[in-house]
Amino acid sequence: MLLTYYGHACFSVQLAGKTLLFDPFISPNPLAAHIDVKSIRPDYILVSHGHFDHIADLVSIGAASKATIICAWEIHEWLQEQGIQSTLPMNTGGIKELEAFSVRCVVAQHSSSLPGGRYGGNPMGFVISSPEGNLYYSGDTALTTDMQLIPLWNQLDVALLPIGNQFTMGVEDAMIAANWIKCSTIIGVHYNTFDAIQIDTAKARAAFAAKGLNLLLPSPGNSLEFKNQQ
Repeated sequence: MLLTYYGHACFSVQLAGKTLLFDPFISPNPLAAHIDVKSIRPDYILVSHGHFDHIADLVSIGAASKATIICAWEIHEWLQEQGIQSTLPMNTGGIKELEAFSVRCVVAQHSSSLPGGRYGGNPMGFVISSPEGNLYYSGDTALTTDMQLIPLWNQLDVALLPIGNQFTMGVEDAMIAANWIKCSTIIGVHYNTFDAIQIDTAKARAAFAAKGLNLLLPSPGNSLEFKNQQ
């Protein structure tokens, strides 16, 4: 399972011969200015919610790649109006088997709106399960006790959690979340992109390490490989 980070909360995962892209926000992000958006051709795009910093490149990448876009019903309707036909609407609690992996939509405590302020449906997180590894992406969220359900479903190899505070969990709550989901390898997302979510990365790493957790903070464009530990 190869994971490539594109900055903010955008990343791709290659598994079972397919590429999954999450929350495409690349071209407006100055930290990802060196990323060639046109070169990204996913098979699936997973959208946690409708805020601009998660969908800025959704329509352009979706149109160019013809990827299947997994999203809330309300985002599905909006995409259809943008001329994007290849959508798979889901909602929290839903599970879909897709080729050699499955997607489970889980609770995220946040909000969701689309361009112009239109309602974007329930925000979501995703649990991806496959023989090559299991991954949890929480989406933008506060700490929520629903996270304690995840180990009942999957033994995770890696999880992506927001650590920027103000709009999502910060470092302290992300460490609690890591324990609740029983995953010691965490990739931090949704931090340092904007002034409001600047953090001390060295302090964050040290805090995680003191709890026996490994906080990974890859630079945009960097890739990490994870193997199924089961």
